[in-house]
Amino acid sequence: MTGKGTAVHNVTLNNGVEMPILGFGVYQVPPEETEKVVTDALAAGFRSIDTAAAYGNEEAVGRAIRGIPRDELFITTKLWVQDNPAEENTRRAFDTSLRKLGLDHVDLYLIHQPYRDVHGQWRAMQDIHRQGLARAIGVSNFHPDRLVDLIEHYDIVPAVNQIETHPFYQRTADQDLMRDRGVQIESWGPFAEGKNDLFTHPVLSEIGDAHDKSVAQVVLRWLIQRDVVVIPKSVRADRMAENLDVFDFALTDDQMARIAALDTGASQFFDHRDPGMTVQLGNHRLTD
Repeated sequence: MTGKGTAVHNVTLNNGVEMPILGFGVYQVPPEETEKVVTDALAAGFRSIDTAAAYGNEEAVGRAIRGIPRDELFITTKLWVQDNPAEENTRRAFDTSLRKLGLDHVDLYLIHQPYRDVHGQWRAMQDIHRQGLARAIGVSNFHPDRLVDLIEHYDIVPAVNQIETHPFYQRTADQDLMRDRGVQIESWGPFAEGKNDLFTHPVLSEIGDAHDKSVAQVVLRWLIQRDVVVIPKSVRADRMAENLDVFDFALTDDQMARIAALDTGASQFFDHRDPGMTVQLGNHRLTD
């Protein structure tokens, strides 16, 4: 798991499972392109791959990882919003994901959205974990109130909460709460999909120039130094290699502070607490 710099290091989750701090995401990669893209990512050195039932590309990920020793891989997938009975449907959805990936277990299984009967979903996921079918379980897009609600009422504390995290929405208070509760923060959208001219931002560009690194490398390094797991996506092999090459430099305290000053405190996409988004995502159904 190396780029040109030193090896990708791991974080230790609350159940002792080790997870690479830098992985590869396949959100918005079309299914017909995913096998090649993931194959290129594996060739670059990535071993942590993040997918989801909702992305429609689990089967292509499964084809790409075939032949890679299983103990070298860290595979994450996600459970989409389930109808009642949530426990029964969660297990059915998990079995479908496992079949599509061609695996006998996943390393991390996440509730993708904080909607409908998340308690029933979590009960089923606890059983999946106890049976050894998911080495760790967690959530995605949970704001602190929803996260604490699960923590307070179940035996298993979510190992990970994957949330929008980037220079313009830094989630420091969320991370502080997660750290106190033993939950690992993971970033989706680390580059904010280029919003606010991220890739040409003068502060990020100046810091990159000081280290002979790109803005993307600066952002990834900034997240890693904050102990945030991150899963950048690219369909270009050269960018994949660049994204891995972030372990041979460190941002100074002053540079970290300058990036901290970019925080707007607001999502660049949408708020999961917005009633309209609750209706839209909570009622969207997947079809096999």
